[in-house]
Amino acid sequence: MNLTTELELPVILPGVSRDDSCVQRLVAGLQDMEGVSRVHIREGSDEALGTLCIHYDPEIVSLQRVREVAASVGIELGDRYGHLFLELGSAVHARKARTIAAQVQAVPGVIEATTSPAGGISIEYERAKTGEAELRAKLEALGVAQEPPSPRGDLKDQHEGHDHKDRQDPGHSHGGTLGGNSELIFSLACGLLLIVGFAIEKLGLTQTPWIPTAFYVAAYVFGGWFTLGEAIGNIKLKRFEIDTLMLVAAAGAAALGAWAEGALLLFLFSLGHALEHYAMGRAKRAIEALAKLAPETARVLRNGQVVKVQVESLIPGDVVVVRPNDRMPADGFVIKGASSVDQAPVTGESIPVDKLAVNDAALARDRPDSVVMESRVFAGTINGSGALEVEVTRRSGESALARVVKMVSEAETRKSPTQRFTDKFERVFVPAVLILAVLLLFSWIVIDEPFRDSFYRAMAVLVAASPCALAIATPSAVLAGIARAARGGVLIKGGAPLEELGMVRAIAFDKTGTLTEGKPRITDIKVMQGTTEQELLHVAVAVEALSDHPLAAAIVRDGNTRLGDGPVMVATDLANFAGRGVQAKVNGIDVWIGKAEMFGNDGIGALSAGAESAIEELRNAGRTTMAVRLGDRDLGVIGLMDTPRPEAREALDKLRRLGIQRMIMISGDHQTVAQAVATDVGLNEAWGNLMPDDKVKAIRQLKETERVAMVGDGVNDAPAMASASVGIAMGAASSDVALETADVALMSEDLRQVAFSVALSRRTKRVIRQNVYVSLGVVALLVPATILGLGIGPAVAVHEGSTLLVVFNALRLLGFRQS
Repeated sequence: MNLTTELELPVILPGVSRDDSCVQRLVAGLQDMEGVSRVHIREGSDEALGTLCIHYDPEIVSLQRVREVAASVGIELGDRYGHLFLELGSAVHARKARTIAAQVQAVPGVIEATTSPAGGISIEYERAKTGEAELRAKLEALGVAQEPPSPRGDLKDQHEGHDHKDRQDPGHSHGGTLGGNSELIFSLACGLLLIVGFAIEKLGLTQTPWIPTAFYVAAYVFGGWFTLGEAIGNIKLKRFEIDTLMLVAAAGAAALGAWAEGALLLFLFSLGHALEHYAMGRAKRAIEALAKLAPETARVLRNGQVVKVQVESLIPGDVVVVRPNDRMPADGFVIKGASSVDQAPVTGESIPVDKLAVNDAALARDRPDSVVMESRVFAGTINGSGALEVEVTRRSGESALARVVKMVSEAETRKSPTQRFTDKFERVFVPAVLILAVLLLFSWIVIDEPFRDSFYRAMAVLVAASPCALAIATPSAVLAGIARAARGGVLIKGGAPLEELGMVRAIAFDKTGTLTEGKPRITDIKVMQGTTEQELLHVAVAVEALSDHPLAAAIVRDGNTRLGDGPVMVATDLANFAGRGVQAKVNGIDVWIGKAEMFGNDGIGALSAGAESAIEELRNAGRTTMAVRLGDRDLGVIGLMDTPRPEAREALDKLRRLGIQRMIMISGDHQTVAQAVATDVGLNEAWGNLMPDDKVKAIRQLKETERVAMVGDGVNDAPAMASASVGIAMGAASSDVALETADVALMSEDLRQVAFSVALSRRTKRVIRQNVYVSLGVVALLVPATILGLGIGPAVAVHEGSTLLVVFNALRLLGFRQS
């Protein structure tokens, strides 16, 4: 089904045009996404907003994902649509959550309502037609009661304006006074009553025939208590699911007087259901355990004294004291002390990372996102042997750890291709089974047997053909795979990218910050005649101090070192030319700093022969070059060089062993420089001179022949990532944009996590395939067996056994280790 909706662009872009570069990148990124059939812009007037119209399949892509892609290219969508994610509590299993989602979907104004295997629900709605209060009231009417927010505040108040309400842990009628184990207790009660009734009947302990029947009826009540409620809800929605088939079979057995077999069916079904729910809860608890890594209290410096406070009361600017072997209470940067910190809980890095105090606390406070990793710490990580003083940069609910837990929980609602297939298969298969059962009811007309036998056979076929294992085969593997990835410092946003990553055969890497460390340094300065190195550096440092690009940071850092103490120039009016350079004013004079390709275009004068000669010389030496012009004078050229990551060659070798057939480096740098870096890290294919839009075209070209993943920093590469089959962002623990926009976010900057992610995805794909084969194989075996005379008891035992088998097979992913 295709759903058409309109999303508003914000007031900051009135009169938006189709020709706007940001809009073009957004349209291109969305158009390349699976599940999107058409994207177009309706232009606004000078005062009115433009609107984006997207035709898409909500089972494949969500509005939340559309927002993330828009944010990655610098466009914020308006607040016409709201987003709400709720955890439905430990007592709500996956199938019940799916029924709740279908009922919420029917609320006017709700565009999407999808659920996760762990029992969470993600709702997209139109604010003008409904709101959070109405949706919560609907959930309460369905028996989903809300509990107070978590006292830790780990996941509250995120994404203001999008109605995120995280860590709400509403209960459900499955819990009741007996808690989350109610279904298991009811199931055991059903089994006990069945045994007592069967013993009384077979041992002749009474001459009153209704007494064993009474025990069987009581067993029916306990065994069918939860199943009946869900079946009624499904029937109201005109949905025939597995629960309905089981109840029909149990009722049929009772109609034949086979109370014991019907009670056995309900006992095994409810027991299997309860154990399946418990097993799925194990995978969910693996994710929830991440949220408990941060300590509950912190030691804060207040008026010269150390005071213990709750972590949720910490605000940016607070200074916390972290003793040796304590966990970090919040994200921040070190202002005093030195230590090694175990970052494995957040980034998955196996070796502790040395941490040092920042050189300039005031600068770090003004630009916390630019603080180097050697001085940054994250909530939940473990301090080593040295005491640290850390200045807090984020509230507890906004830490990297809290965002990972929230996004993992929400990502589970994105269905994988296999899950979408099995859902469609079930919608056709269940009615087909009902039709087959009805036909078998009349088999006594064709063969010489009593109606009772035909009826019994039909009920047995209902049990045998119920696709319980198939329904849980994919979600259980996806949940376990995502949980294992999160424990390893990798955030995989749902079943779709988890499966897709396992099928990629080509990977494109950005150069700066991906294959290289992203810490370039000045190696050469070529000045033109009539210019001094000091003049060039004064101008370059003044302008680049306004930019947050890695090359700009290198020029500022190394330029100040070369200049030493002394007066500094001040630049204003910075303008950015994406992928090419910047323009600003120094003392009222225009300054241009950028690649050679920026000059001679868009009204900017061409470079002098001396500057072009210097650029060619430096590029041939493998340097990245930046030309500097003040007014109409070319001051000179700065040559920079970035260091390849030490683990890059090892990571690429691992990917080759995993069967990645093609790996390409794509870069905005000159082809000569790009090829030099590629050769250094062990790649034989490099595409240089690519602007951001050219990178998108390059990814599209690769996608024409094979599935391709794009690895970058998630900022400048976001449009190319959106165009790839899977977008992978590195260093997401320190980058909000990377965490939001990528399909797969590597919390650390270790390239080896790419190989870990691909290996885990492939293992998950194999487990999903195994589960689907087992599920369909058992149905294919049981259906003819029951037609030929296999009883309901053995059929339901094999049936429920296969369900548990696929769940426990999926849970093996929690122990995955890359060989």
